[in-house]
Amino acid sequence: MIDDDERALFRDAVRDVRPLRTSQRAIARRPRPRARARFTREERLAVLRESLATPADRLSPVAEAGEELLFRRESVSPAVFRQLRRGAYRVEAECDLHGLTQADALPRLSAFVAEALYDGCRIVRVVHGKGLGSGRRGPVLKRLVNAYLQRVDAVLAFASGREVDGGVGATLVLLARRRAR
Repeated sequence: MIDDDERALFRDAVRDVRPLRTSQRAIARRPRPRARARFTREERLAVLRESLATPADRLSPVAEAGEELLFRRESVSPAVFRQLRRGAYRVEAECDLHGLTQADALPRLSAFVAEALYDGCRIVRVVHGKGLGSGRRGPVLKRLVNAYLQRVDAVLAFASGREVDGGVGATLVLLARRRAR
């Protein structure tokens, strides 16, 4: 609490203080600037970029040509995934996308996966190459395969192949069992 001595001291200090004269102009408030969304333009551009992006650009990108692809749904046990990575399962079908453009590779990959599922294949190999010929763009087909396979619900897991199976230029895919009709 403030005691009487402090109050007296304060009043003595401000004894000669007088209010400032104000004019009407100083009192009149300037209109506030119109509110505007700060990030609206950036958000619109982000949506536009995403809508124009290829499927390969939308999911976890592969940064380097030598990077390994790894994906596993929670329903796949770590032991099964480890066996897939080691190449312990027999490959039942293969799709080679070497030399194709993204526009040609995506329908071929989609048709291959659909056909493999229809035929009841469990393990398939997709050869996409290492992306060494893609220059600064990086591994274009590898990114496409990575993004597409992650979106397909019937793909339970995938991993880059062993060196004898194509190394990081090929992907071994574990497909779900075909449901009986």
